[in-house]
Amino acid sequence: MDIAVIGSNMVDLITYIDEMPQVGETLEAPGFEIGCGGKGANQAVAAARLGANVMMVTRVGDDLFAENTIRNLQQAGVDTQHVKAVAGTSSGVAPIFVDKSSQNRILIIKGANNHLLPADVEAAADTLKNCQLIILQLEIPLETVYAAIDFARQNNIKVILNPAPASKALDIGYACQCEFFMPNETELAILTGMPVDSLDNIYRAGRSLLDKGLHNLIITLGHRGSLWMHGEEIHHVPPVSVHAIDTSGAGDAFIGCFAHEYVRHGNILKAMEMASAFAAYSVTGKGTQRSYPDASQFIDFLKTLHQGK
Repeated sequence: MDIAVIGSNMVDLITYIDEMPQVGETLEAPGFEIGCGGKGANQAVAAARLGANVMMVTRVGDDLFAENTIRNLQQAGVDTQHVKAVAGTSSGVAPIFVDKSSQNRILIIKGANNHLLPADVEAAADTLKNCQLIILQLEIPLETVYAAIDFARQNNIKVILNPAPASKALDIGYACQCEFFMPNETELAILTGMPVDSLDNIYRAGRSLLDKGLHNLIITLGHRGSLWMHGEEIHHVPPVSVHAIDTSGAGDAFIGCFAHEYVRHGNILKAMEMASAFAAYSVTGKGTQRSYPDASQFIDFLKTLHQGK
């Protein structure tokens, strides 16, 4: 197994809006879709679609959404032997509102994701031990994240920690045990309490985390690309310019592709460049996972980028 994702799955309820209603106001929205999402599942599907050998440890509810979630993961090529249902609990749900400028606002109801426990990491230990990389997010209980980091350290497995949604309760000491810490700029602001309204301020906020002992800090910046900060080094990877339709799940697309590329060759900058292109492709379509290309579609997209230079 190449990659294990220990994390969340959600059912995306996507509403396309012209504007958000005011308190007490009812507005008509031009479109609605249901999709499979959740940060963990998105990252697993992105990596699997590119050809990575991926397993997922997650929990679904005992409702109508559960079977579809498991089937969707399997169709993407994700190993689901450690995807289990929790009796008497709803699946995770994410209402997403996408405006005319393709920006999104997201609410999450964690549901069964709150029932992914440290014991579940231990139950999957025999399979996890064969993985090269573990990906974690914060849509599951923090104690489960910490248990997964402890497990990875004990078994010499590298970890990507995506601190999303950002929580000030996160123990930075655990983050420092991970090979990669990968927030976006909004999460960086929440975690540090520092402004991120310019690249200089982003550098300062990033430096405040590195000073606490982080190894590799990779910050995704949306239309401004991404940053890798390591020791005294700062590398800026520019964005890939496309016409964005829906930015939902772009950060997860980046992380899933990065993980796939990093496991393949270990070159961080090259992995970031490929991840930027993959994320760019994802925002040209609607939805989260449904907008992620497979390996052959991605290769064709890369060819068009090279031809355009």
